[in-house]
Amino acid sequence: MHMHAADTGVRQVPDTTLSRSLPAPHAPGMLGAASSLQHCLKTFSRLRTASPLPAHRPSLRRSVVMTATAQTEPAPADVKGRSLDNLKFDNRFTEDLPADEKKLNRLREVEDAVYTWVDPTPTDTEPHTLAASQEVARLIGLDLGELQRPEFAAIFSGNAPLPGAKPYAQCYGGHQFGYWAGQLGDGRAICLGEVVNEAGKHWELQLKGAGKTPFSRMADGRAVLRSSLREYVASEAMAALGVPTTRALSLVATGAGIYRDMFYDGDVKEEPGAVVCRVARSFVRFGTFQLPSARGGEQLGLVRRVADHVIRRHYSHLNGDNGEVSAGNGAAGEDGAASPDPKYLRFLKEVAERTAATVVHWHRVGFVHGVLNTDNMSILGDTIDYGPYAFMERFDPNYTPNTTDLPGRRYAFRAQPAICQFNVLMLGKAFVLAGLLDGEGLQEVVDSFTVALSGAFSDAMRRKLGLRDFDPGLYGDLMALMIQDKPDFTNTWRALSSVAPGDGAEGLTPALAAALGEDLAQERVEAWSAWAAKYRAVLAGQDLPAAERRAMQDAANPALIPRNHVMVSLIAEVESGNTQGLEAYLEALARPYEDGLGESAWKVPAPRQIRKGIELLSCSS
Repeated sequence: MHMHAADTGVRQVPDTTLSRSLPAPHAPGMLGAASSLQHCLKTFSRLRTASPLPAHRPSLRRSVVMTATAQTEPAPADVKGRSLDNLKFDNRFTEDLPADEKKLNRLREVEDAVYTWVDPTPTDTEPHTLAASQEVARLIGLDLGELQRPEFAAIFSGNAPLPGAKPYAQCYGGHQFGYWAGQLGDGRAICLGEVVNEAGKHWELQLKGAGKTPFSRMADGRAVLRSSLREYVASEAMAALGVPTTRALSLVATGAGIYRDMFYDGDVKEEPGAVVCRVARSFVRFGTFQLPSARGGEQLGLVRRVADHVIRRHYSHLNGDNGEVSAGNGAAGEDGAASPDPKYLRFLKEVAERTAATVVHWHRVGFVHGVLNTDNMSILGDTIDYGPYAFMERFDPNYTPNTTDLPGRRYAFRAQPAICQFNVLMLGKAFVLAGLLDGEGLQEVVDSFTVALSGAFSDAMRRKLGLRDFDPGLYGDLMALMIQDKPDFTNTWRALSSVAPGDGAEGLTPALAAALGEDLAQERVEAWSAWAAKYRAVLAGQDLPAAERRAMQDAANPALIPRNHVMVSLIAEVESGNTQGLEAYLEALARPYEDGLGESAWKVPAPRQIRKGIELLSCSS
């Protein structure tokens, strides 16, 4: 079942307000490389009821990086958390939804179920904690002292059970690089369950790299330190940047070696293994709805069951006064047939709006996801699955950090809004096939994405420019300059707050000149100076105090973002046993909108020439 955008007759996002930095929508089915899909498929393991904490053998302890991230949803403060032995579990996902009746941890199709019970597979080595987030520990109600226990590393590497946990792997499908890929599922991610903090908030814990599951395909269900460190850094950095995201509790080195062919060119090497504990309000994805919809028959009912679960647990404001999800369809139409319950339309419109808001955040901070398949799209609008991602350095709207994406650049920076709209369209199509949405409603969902995207984008760019009202012409001219000269994305935007009417600079301010680089030809300096003069005139004509304007810009334009070339160096250091650089980097990334933090090298842009293994990565991890 391969569903193209053209099959729906639905209008897609126009290339208007997004100006020169965004593309017209592609025909998604024509872009990808089907032969490369096997390299980006998911992997997973099997259930064992958790028992009290075991006595743990002495481990090769190393220093633990303890991070405190400024984040979007404050954790309960000054409340002593629970121990690992008595975390409060309330596993609503597994209670609400059907489990796989079979308990065979081998490659197979999982039918009539949303998840399968599966335990992490111990490595039988001596794991040690490399990094742990204090903020995320508070979010889940865990006492900070527990992060230092040797049992912490054992549990969050999958080598010991967590009391109260009932591990499982989710079943879902998805479109990968524009092609329907069938069953995918958690190939190397195992959920431990949902814990409840003192404020009553639920958080799902998931180990990535803890062993095989029935969805692992031909892979081993493991993850290497290289990719695990990158995921940990991105999760916490994005939270500090104010971008909706999954979180990371811990990064644990397993002590086991894993063989990987990083670029699928036959150069297989042994790398150190690691496990990240990911934390989210929900790990339900667009593909969770797509798989039963594609299979059809009695499995279509799973679409409604998962939707009702998500609405009840995460979109309860869409229900009636009592918060209950209705069991039937809406009122009958003119032809006497029951029309779809309107709550599903309201639900999908909000999902579309959240997704649009998140992709605008990506463009605000220069984030390129790299693998925007529908199975990598959160139903809550969070950023999820940090694989071959990157933050834009030398500005290039066509930049993609994923080697698999190079043939068509389907997931390039500029393509992200259109691709997310396609993914929303495919999600809506699943509801249409399940009888929960009609064609008219599907159009409303896509239109909701378009309207939300346009409004959020204009507002984000307005704030980045320090304007009361968005000026498309000023923004478009800036994009033209950036496309031609390829300055560093983050440094250039940050420097704009130094430009002001009466700043004494005839052309470029020192900060802006430094961001653009010393190698800028004189005619290009003049072109930028001309734009700066126009920018000063616009600023002078608006009624906005200078201090307020600068504060607005500096809150929208980060001073520090994760850079691939910095992380490559940190990975090498951590592999050699030194976590001091990682600790300092995480501390600085926790306050990304402050100037003067961290080493100057962390703000140096990558060279103009894209380097394989640094700015260009693969799905191998």
